[in-house]
Amino acid sequence: MVTKKIFLKNADEALHLLGQQDENLRRLEQLYGVQVFVRQSSHGGDFSLVVRGAGSRVDKALAELDALREKKVIHPVPERHEAGTDTVYVTWHGKHIKARTAQQRKYVDHMSAADLTVAIGPAGTGKTFLAVAAALRTLQLGEVSRIVLTRPVVEAGERLGFLPGDLYEKINPYLRPLYDAFHVLLGPEKFRFLRQEETIEIVPLAYMRGRTIDDAFIILDEAQNTTAEQMKMFLTRIGMGSRVAVTGDTTQIDLEDKRKSGLVVAEKILSGVEGIAVIRLGEEDVVRHQLVKRIIRAYNEWEKKI
Repeated sequence: MVTKKIFLKNADEALHLLGQQDENLRRLEQLYGVQVFVRQSSHGGDFSLVVRGAGSRVDKALAELDALREKKVIHPVPERHEAGTDTVYVTWHGKHIKARTAQQRKYVDHMSAADLTVAIGPAGTGKTFLAVAAALRTLQLGEVSRIVLTRPVVEAGERLGFLPGDLYEKINPYLRPLYDAFHVLLGPEKFRFLRQEETIEIVPLAYMRGRTIDDAFIILDEAQNTTAEQMKMFLTRIGMGSRVAVTGDTTQIDLEDKRKSGLVVAEKILSGVEGIAVIRLGEEDVVRHQLVKRIIRAYNEWEKKI
């Protein structure tokens, strides 16, 4: 396996080589069996292309990239998400990820416009998946230089220390849904590469204390299982140039005292604050199997009775 890098002159050249919706890079990957990644320096804003694969295949892909640079053919530039449009992100195999309901469209619009978006709703409403798609879109457009994802680990603290393996192996069961979203959108190989390069960072909430995170799209998932103190700690990690999405389901709180959920408290405190959007998704926004909607409805009716 060989990895080679070429440095680009500016953002225009990077967009020229990418092609519309990264079509040039996907074509090279399929044609030569290589992996091609775009990197942007978090400091100087410099762009580079990284090509990885078998030596001869990498050389052929680089030769075609050089030829493409010389042709100076203008390709359409990926457009930022516009309010009211459905497509959020185009996956590594060309599938358009879209908001399917009116509330989902509002959710995506909020993530483009607000510094902090809080999404509350039941399972299957696309809270996490759309947040990851929006984060990748924001990264693709160069509006941030990295993505940071975190989740509260209810069994955090000493008990993590007794689990075998390194940090990622210990927290993997808790963060697996985030991995799954990235595998669908990026493909497992590209996701693994971006994680190794720390363009994508996935950490348990307990490890966020003391940090200030600049120039990133930050996602807090399963926020209903944070305490009010943890939520405040997380929200005060936001640095310059960062955008945040907080997602959770207040009907699935695993804390002993459900009233102390950081998400429940945050919704009350932050609603109406400038720069913060709070949106609720309901059973009508569930995009999984139709049975999920009926299950949610049945539980809601049962809870009302008791």
